[in-house]
Amino acid sequence: MDKLKQLESFVSVATRGSLTAAAKAEGVAPAIMGRRLDALEERLGVKLMVRTTRRLTLTHEGSAFLEDCQRLLADVANAEASVSAGGVKASGHLRITAPAGFGRRHVAPLVPRFRALHADVTISLNLSDRVVDLAGEAYDCAVRVGDLPDSSLVSVRLADNRRLCVATPAYLDRHGVPEHPNDLARFDCLTLSSDASQVRGWAFQVPKGDGTEVIHLRPGGPLDCSDGQVLHDWCLQGWGIAWRSTWEVEADLAAGRLVEVLAEYAAPPNGIYAVFPQRKHLPVRLRLWIDFLKDQFGRPEFWRAQAQPQPDAP
Repeated sequence: MDKLKQLESFVSVATRGSLTAAAKAEGVAPAIMGRRLDALEERLGVKLMVRTTRRLTLTHEGSAFLEDCQRLLADVANAEASVSAGGVKASGHLRITAPAGFGRRHVAPLVPRFRALHADVTISLNLSDRVVDLAGEAYDCAVRVGDLPDSSLVSVRLADNRRLCVATPAYLDRHGVPEHPNDLARFDCLTLSSDASQVRGWAFQVPKGDGTEVIHLRPGGPLDCSDGQVLHDWCLQGWGIAWRSTWEVEADLAAGRLVEVLAEYAAPPNGIYAVFPQRKHLPVRLRLWIDFLKDQFGRPEFWRAQAQPQPDAP
């Protein structure tokens, strides 16, 4: 049995939630999908799914394997498209979305540059900190920063991202410096009020036994806002401690306008991703857009050029 077909069947069943739905999409009997999954599990020597007559649940190993399979199948599709597309020009409409702050600074400037390379492509860009339902709202692609809880989407990692706690030197002079993440309860923390962002809170890596573990805290304070740029501005004005990404504050850190605190507890980097609904064949315009993002974000000079200096804090 073809190994790639087994992987495709596994992804189809996992993302659609049932053998019947996956079989219907492929036009085969559910028993055939079941045999492919059985053969895959036997070959791997691990249980990927727990199947009953009423529901299907991924095991821990199955969830991890699903992410790897989605990336692998996306790479295969891209490789095939790069060969078969040949001289075919990209055309049609591309609907993309990105977080508001990151999108304004790092995605919006790339949109006209991409269209200059592909004049037959039209583009709609949505900037919102709300997590957009790509399939339900007919978006082709999203740029997302941080954790990716929705395993039904295919993701391509574009770059690393690190979040850190920052404040102005003046604020720290007045209020002191937190020495442990739990100390944040005594400080003014500037937090996002959007329930669609940072749902797990601020992440820190703390000692545990002989190693470490990542914990999530939801500190509070007298000010919160649904817009990350506003939190950044408030932080520069000395109103409290903010948890921001390096892409947003690195210029302020270099200039001394902001200072990092709790650096020894900073969580490991997460990622900046392009995510898109599972598809058997990616449109050429979408494949080229993802490749363009990966190329641009992979250049160190891109991030240096995009770092915008901010006014000095009072």
